[in-house]
Amino acid sequence: MNGRTIFLLAALAGGAVLPVQVALNTLLRRHVGEPMQVTFISYLAGALASLVVCLIAQYPLPTVAALGQTSWWMWVGGCLGTFYVWSTIFATPKIGAAFALGLTIAGQMIAALFLDHYGAIGLTRFEANPTRITGVVLVILGVSLVAYVKR
Repeated sequence: MNGRTIFLLAALAGGAVLPVQVALNTLLRRHVGEPMQVTFISYLAGALASLVVCLIAQYPLPTVAALGQTSWWMWVGGCLGTFYVWSTIFATPKIGAAFALGLTIAGQMIAALFLDHYGAIGLTRFEANPTRITGVVLVILGVSLVAYVKR
């Protein structure tokens, strides 16, 4: 296994657990009620799991000085994650997991293409060439097929 393979497998595994997360959160909504309440529970469980991993791995807490060097907008990632989890809990019961995640992936690909192309938010710049644009268009076409089958 080369050095890049572990990163590819990590990204694939991360994507593979998303439908399971969506299904579990959607099921939890039936018992709890509102999508934002389930989002809170999901993030609380995730925060606790992250804390346990950090403790087991003996990662040191970030210093106040290091946190002080960040900008306010760097903390928005958690809010965006909250919006993502909420949106899937909100949409999945009405449009299905495949369509909800298909739209999620299409949205991710479109936004990622722009972020890569401009090297935005500190990312390495990767040009939005015709091949990459075609890949995103194919993702959108795939989502359209999932939507068509859903009708």
